[in-house]
Amino acid sequence: MELEDQWWKGQLAADIYQALRYKELKLPAFKGQSPQLSLRRYFADLIAIVSNRFKLCPTARHLAVYLLDLFMDRYDVTVQQLHMVSLSCLLLASKFEEREDRVPKLDSLNTLGCMTSMNLVLTRQSLLHMELLLLETFQWNLYLPTAAHFIDYYLSVCVHEADLHDGWPMTCIEKTRLYMAKYADYFLEVSLQDHVFLCFVPSLVAAACVASSRLVLHLSPTWPQRLQRHTGYSWDNLVPCAEKLLIAHDSDVNEANKQKTQPPAPAPQQQQPQTAFHSSGQTSSVGPYLHRPNLQYAQAVSQPALAPSAHRPGTAYINHPPSSTASGPQHSSTQPVTAAIEPKTNAANRAYQVSMHYSCPAPCFER
Repeated sequence: MELEDQWWKGQLAADIYQALRYKELKLPAFKGQSPQLSLRRYFADLIAIVSNRFKLCPTARHLAVYLLDLFMDRYDVTVQQLHMVSLSCLLLASKFEEREDRVPKLDSLNTLGCMTSMNLVLTRQSLLHMELLLLETFQWNLYLPTAAHFIDYYLSVCVHEADLHDGWPMTCIEKTRLYMAKYADYFLEVSLQDHVFLCFVPSLVAAACVASSRLVLHLSPTWPQRLQRHTGYSWDNLVPCAEKLLIAHDSDVNEANKQKTQPPAPAPQQQQPQTAFHSSGQTSSVGPYLHRPNLQYAQAVSQPALAPSAHRPGTAYINHPPSSTASGPQHSSTQPVTAAIEPKTNAANRAYQVSMHYSCPAPCFER
């Protein structure tokens, strides 16, 4: 988006923010009706891997995933074509958000290890054709705000000298700001992993990322008046989205603790590590994908009346059966994916309470 660097610090910050809020009201509706919706997580991870490889800005990555969501929602596309669509979305988003010299080049894309592993070669003509189709689909309008466009504006006031950590004054406010930025970026990436976050407007998702970060870091008050005024959202507005973010965070923390407590597997005797080779003889260097289970949540969430200045007497519950995340779609250049989403396996309900006293704080955060 044609915005100056660190626009949230300039004199026009409030005006730009209001323009983004106005624009998000006109975003296309996401219906979640794509036959390939079960593969969304795979292609969102593919966009994230290529984006990180070229060190693209978060706004380009989030815009690329949003373009992919909208395109999949309107068209029934083959799996082989979805690889082309995903990379074309990333190229369009980077051309819109990044400087020209940072846009990935065709030759650089074709040399990536993940491209070799998918046996996919991009051509200039095919990319231009796909980009044209995408632009026509969106009526040549890529001015589509995402949560990444709002997060820096919120982070500029998210930490104040009057904030307390576990009831005590902070001794290093710069360190607190650093942790806030890291956790906000983490929760932003969590919001990309599941299409359930598309039911919230981007500005609310960004505000929920900041609120979740303050909960994890045990900052109080959890949602002070200055953030309510700055974002335009009350604590009650953020709870449904923040609950989903924090459940994913709990899942990550539990998985990390489980891996720490498991004894290391004994090394096999006289066995060479398995290495994947392609027809060209080169070793595959596919980037690691995120392994967080793709969580599905009930749309209707019963929640008590929550207030940021008092302890919550009730407990909000969410059903979240884990879905089976595809480790990689089977490539087919002729057969479109027509199967519907496979039914999810029901799991036991897990209670989750969004309160001032969050049970999984940041492990290395000190006052």
